Parts: sequence; C-alpha cells; structure tokens
Amino acid sequence: MAPTTAVVTPTTLAKEDTVKEGYVVDESERAKVAYNLFSDDIPVISLGGRREEIVKQIVEACEEWGIFQLIDHGVDDHLISEMTNLTKQFFALPDDDKLRFQMSEGKKGGFLISSHLQGEVVANWRELVLFFAQPEHSRDYSRWPDKPKEWRAVTEAYSEQMMRLGHTILGLLSEGLGLEKDVLVKSLGEITQHLVVNHYPKCPQPELAVGLKRHTDPSSITLLLQGNVGGLQATRDGGNTWVTVRPVHNAFVINLGDYLYYTSNGRFKSADHQAIVNKEEARMTIAVFLNPHQDARVYPLNLKEGDACKVMDRPMTYGEMNHRHKTKYLESVRLKKLAKDQNWAPELLRSKLSQLH
Repeated sequence: MAPTTAVVTPTTLAKEDTVKEGYVVDESERAKVAYNLFSDDIPVISLGGRREEIVKQIVEACEEWGIFQLIDHGVDDHLISEMTNLTKQFFALPDDDKLRFQMSEGKKGGFLISSHLQGEVVANWRELVLFFAQPEHSRDYSRWPDKPKEWRAVTEAYSEQMMRLGHTILGLLSEGLGLEKDVLVKSLGEITQHLVVNHYPKCPQPELAVGLKRHTDPSSITLLLQGNVGGLQATRDGGNTWVTVRPVHNAFVINLGDYLYYTSNGRFKSADHQAIVNKEEARMTIAVFLNPHQDARVYPLNLKEGDACKVMDRPMTYGEMNHRHKTKYLESVRLKKLAKDQNWAPELLRSKLSQLH
C-alpha cells in the first residue's frame, strides 16, 4: 500500500528532485544492471512453427529460466494497441480521478500504489489497477475505472484473448512434461484471472528505488505485455547476476509461477524477476495472471512409478501454497528491515533468509 497516510501517487512525486524515504530500498535490492542494457539471453519463441519444435524450445526455456517471450501468438495487434493507449490515458489522469477507485480491504480490484500486500516496509515506485477479470461472475464493475469510457469493453475483450492464449501455452507446457495436452488446464480447476495494468513513472533517483521488488509469482503462468521501455529483469542463479529483458514489439513475456515449479517436480523454474525504474521514460506494462482455484491440488503431475517428489513433503491446496508464498515474502521483508535497524552482519541475514526456503 502507499508509504504514507496522505496518499500521493508516484506520478505526482516524480515532479520532485528526490525520492521520498518510503521508497528507498536497501542497497542489496537496488538494480545492478541498467534498464536499457538489454540481453538476448531470454528465448524468443514463435508459435508459428512445428508444434514439436515449439514444445522443445519452451521446455528448454522453462528448465533454464522459467521465462520466455512469445511472438506470432495470434492476439490482435489492434486490440493490444487499444489496451495500451487506454491504459496510458488512465494513468495520465489527475490523482483524484485515479484515487476514486482506490482498492481497500475487502474490495475486489481497483487502483493501488506499490502493491496489494499489507505490511510492506518500503514501497515500490509503481501505480496499478487490479481487475478481477475471470470468471465473469467475479467481476465487480464498480471497481473498474470509468475513465476512459472505452476501457471497460476493451479490457473485457483483452481478457478473453489472454484466456485463450493462456490455454494454448498451458497445453504446450503439459505436453512438455510428457502429459496429455489438457492435463495442466484441468489441474487448475476454475481459473481465476487477475489482470494488472502497471505504471512506473519517471523516477528522480532511480538508483535508490525499484518498480517491483524481486519475487516469483505464485500463479500458474503470467502473460506480460512489456511495452517498448525496458525494466523487466530476470535471474537464473539466485540473484547473483541479472539480465534486462529486451522489449520485443507486441511480444508477450511468459513467466512461470510457483504452481508450475511444484507440479513439474522442480523441472521447470519459477521465474525469478523484478522491475526497475529510470528517470528518462515512464514505463507501462499489462500483466495477466492465471491462478488455479483455491482448492486446486498442488503436487507433481508427472511422477512415474518409483519417482520421488523432490519439491514438497505432501500435497497442498493452491490456497495454502499462496498463503505460504505471501507469508514467506513478508517475513523476508521484516528480516531485512531488522537487519538494517540492528546492523546485522550480511552472513547473519543470509542465514535467516535461507531458513525461509
């Protein structure tokens, strides 16, 4: 949530010369690689090739990174352009217009600063709108902004196309695990789709703040429209080295979440990523999360007779897994603040954090 009791958006704070203390992250969490120093390490995969080759490329990307970019995906370019332009128009509105839809406890969606998590010590340099988009009966249109007026209908259409593309990707991932095409989709139960539009304003001191702190997603997959401004970063070695994902026009960045890590028995990585900010250009992204039903069973789907489960002691529900994910993240935030306040040695903090895994 917002770092102060008086709600001021990062868009407004961007006009100042310095970053407010509530946005200053610990030195260990600051960007090590520039937002525009792009890497081509993240695979770019076309859906226009032979299915066997597509599956092979996706499997390799998921085993190495848990993240890849998708082109030739069939999503309408005009719809992408409309969704992007209307999102930019919303974030250009005065703060009062945005804050009318501010999300508070118990409300299903709306405008937020930083994130939806309670208990953050340092805020993300980020504004967002969270839409509860699927299933349709979960929508509370009173929480959907009414400006621009065309945005609701375009968001609905975008949500539908993302659901279709998501099913296609899950089918390819299922085959990559040696399962029937529909196994992963069926394992999710009734999918909850959260659509999140993110705005990262220009930051006067980007070396001190981040757009979104390092994390993994608990979901099955996330479909991210990155736009043309860099800022998404990924690591495959526990944060020792980072790469900035090169923006590819109208490509979708596909992040695997914790659900796929567990159900693949650790074969597929959960994408370890963060978003950084800059002082030259505002950045806007659109993320679609495909979340399993709260009662969906989390356990490896591809175990053969005699195989051991490497990633968990027992099955759990997605609701339980998601709760653990949030609890672990917030505990890591608490420990980092404690380490800073009490001047812990780095080795002590690393030891404490390692006990959370």
